[in-house]
Amino acid sequence: MLKVKNSFKKIKAVNPLYILSFAVVIWFIISFLIIPNVNILTTTFFTDKGFSFDAIEKILNSKRAMSSLKNSFILAFSIAITSNIVGIFLVLCTDYFAIKGAKILRLGYSTTLVFGGIVLANGYLFLYGKSGFLTNVLTNIFPDFNESWFVGYPAVLFMMTFACTSLHMIFLRGAISNLDYQTIEAAKNMGASQFYIIRKIIVPSLLPVLFTLTILLFQTGLGALSAPLMVGGKDFQTISPMILTFAQRPSSRDLAALLSIILGAIQLILLLIIMRVERKTNYITGSKVKTKLKKQKINNPIGNAIMHILAWGLFAIYTIPVILILIFSFTDTYSISTGTLSLSSFTLDHYIAILTDSKAYRPFLTSVIYAGLASFIVVVSMLFIARVIQKYRNKLTATLELSLYIPWILPGLLFALGLILTYDKPNWYMFNYVLTGTTIIMLIAYIIVNIPFTMRVIKSAYFAFDESLEDAAKNLGAGGLYTYIRVILPIVLPAALAVFALNFNGHLSDYDLSVFLYHPLYQPLGVVIFNAADETASIDAKAISMVYSVILMGINALVLYLVYGRGNKINTGL
Repeated sequence: MLKVKNSFKKIKAVNPLYILSFAVVIWFIISFLIIPNVNILTTTFFTDKGFSFDAIEKILNSKRAMSSLKNSFILAFSIAITSNIVGIFLVLCTDYFAIKGAKILRLGYSTTLVFGGIVLANGYLFLYGKSGFLTNVLTNIFPDFNESWFVGYPAVLFMMTFACTSLHMIFLRGAISNLDYQTIEAAKNMGASQFYIIRKIIVPSLLPVLFTLTILLFQTGLGALSAPLMVGGKDFQTISPMILTFAQRPSSRDLAALLSIILGAIQLILLLIIMRVERKTNYITGSKVKTKLKKQKINNPIGNAIMHILAWGLFAIYTIPVILILIFSFTDTYSISTGTLSLSSFTLDHYIAILTDSKAYRPFLTSVIYAGLASFIVVVSMLFIARVIQKYRNKLTATLELSLYIPWILPGLLFALGLILTYDKPNWYMFNYVLTGTTIIMLIAYIIVNIPFTMRVIKSAYFAFDESLEDAAKNLGAGGLYTYIRVILPIVLPAALAVFALNFNGHLSDYDLSVFLYHPLYQPLGVVIFNAADETASIDAKAISMVYSVILMGINALVLYLVYGRGNKINTGL
């Protein structure tokens, strides 16, 4: 306790601004990271009569809730297997084996980086759904074909398997490029087959990255919302859709809270187990002096043909939905409703409507403002907080840093529900303001989920900074603020701008958080695109949603180019 007081005194002695800022940060952490989650626990297990297990009994007696729990585990385990298999195959095709057209394949496989989330789900529905393009084609060929074929567990698994391989195209490709070619060449000289080399050398070398990807995939499958809602049907609903359903009914919010707690607890336990496994696993590291990897030829003609067929087949799966969305966004409503194309059907009316009709461009403007504000506030805040953590290394700042990583441990739905339950009535620590149902609560949620990643990137940038430059500036008589603005900030600014772009990009089409917290008068793009995918939605709404999707893909592609396409490297410290 004495050491904490001394640490606080040291900060106070340096600059009064730090004390005010520190107090604001502590208030934010307590009000938005701690109290809402504590309130979920009290809402779940405490009633007017005191401590109660009624919520647990309700969950156990609810067939829908228990079915959603089972389905979430099935999906999580399935995605962790199927996405890893497909993702590893994609990276082998683009970066390990000598496959013809590898650069084109890489572009196709990377479409999920710009065509993801609710936009991807909407695109898959347009292709495979009840009135989708492919479904219409198959129905014309086979009149008895079941139009509702793309629904349930197979549809959700198919959609999420390919959607989640974007992680492999970012992380696993980097790991493949760091493999030691000398080790592979030595194995070949000893008569090892390509399959043996992959099984005994490549995969063991990639285990650290694969463990991390497995965690992310399992968490993604466990907390999936968009895909089960859109194509899961009545027979395959997971935890997150059930949380949404229960949260919309005040009488069932205790059930939503309990499901959120279960979701958070499972993810935390999984993370701890994987971390323990990683510490006890020995990894093959290769030689210290590494030779750049050369692409491997597949000498077996049959095996080579099969690899090429599979590689280009997957390319078609990845690119056809994107191409169709792009093409049909320039057609009239009749072509969209019937899934037919003709030269006379092409039009720019829907794009003109986005630019001129306030009802059409309002959701886009809403998402841009929310995503931009949240990303800006988080980056500016973390530039200050990470600097304090770097400059004053003590138990107080260490505790502050750990508190800011809370959103990385718990699912976003838990925070969304916690905010709803906590701030639907006046609270003194919120100056008696009611936040539930207001325009600001979704902005707060966006900020919360952005904090951990932003903190990690900016902190890494600070620690990579050469402190001798700061000392030199001070020796020349420069003040602390001047030194920071002219010396330190320009060095960490590229990382800050990159993480701003990525955060902005991630929230433009957000649905999972937005559907819980958006204001009815200010619907964000994610909610609008989801509503347009409904069978009862008008054709005009479907057409406009396609234009939204194309614009979002363009913005995402531009952001990825600015962040990664010009050789920029972001040190995340992971």
